[in-house]
Amino acid sequence: MKKLLLLGLFFLTACQPPSNSQTATPKPTSTPAVTTTRFIPTPVPATATETLTPPPTFTPEPPPRFFTEEFDSTPVYWSTLFASGDPGRVEILNNDSALTFEIYSPNAWTYAIYGAQEYDTVHIETSVKSTGNDNNYVGLICSYDEQEGWFEFNISSDGTYSLLYGQWLADGIANYMPIADGPSEYINVGNTANELGLECLNGVLQLFINGQLFRKIDVSRFELSGGKVGLAVASFDKLPVILAFDWVKVGQSGGNGEN
Repeated sequence: MKKLLLLGLFFLTACQPPSNSQTATPKPTSTPAVTTTRFIPTPVPATATETLTPPPTFTPEPPPRFFTEEFDSTPVYWSTLFASGDPGRVEILNNDSALTFEIYSPNAWTYAIYGAQEYDTVHIETSVKSTGNDNNYVGLICSYDEQEGWFEFNISSDGTYSLLYGQWLADGIANYMPIADGPSEYINVGNTANELGLECLNGVLQLFINGQLFRKIDVSRFELSGGKVGLAVASFDKLPVILAFDWVKVGQSGGNGEN
């Protein structure tokens, strides 16, 4: 009974509200200090951006149609063909502002063709000098077509000329049909310079030697309708043949040289 009484008293004492003298005064609540929140952005690594300037675009000059070639540098758009002889014994040089053919093979026929343009009508002329054996041919070509053929006007340092119709029979093999030939008083004989010109019109060829028009020939029967122009050189049995072209002019028909 004593245990129950003591427990009851303890319970009552613990449950009673405190007296005024014992009431705890609550502590004032402090206001939290204002804080500033700073958002610091994460730095982004700088990326070097390289601006690439495209290289300038160069538009190549179109091949000239009418021009004067003085051979101060290696000529462009010209190609070499061989109709006979040993190509290994033919040297083509660009020396002293001249296109020079040195031929050490007998019976060699060699061509330099301007392949960038074709002409229905055209006037071509050149100045050429022989410094080797004067038993040779040197000339001009017009209406060149690989399939149909070409016209070839040649002179020789012995004072003669020839006009030929040439046609390829096979690779490196050509056939020639004589159209006209003979001596000409206008040719400078021996090792000296000559100027020759060839004008190709519609079915008519005009032949010039040292500024003189000395032949007009109807070639309409060959039915060549136009083509490329070029140079021709040839050797015979006496060697070496050395022929140097100082310049070449390609112009409109109806006048000498460029127009």
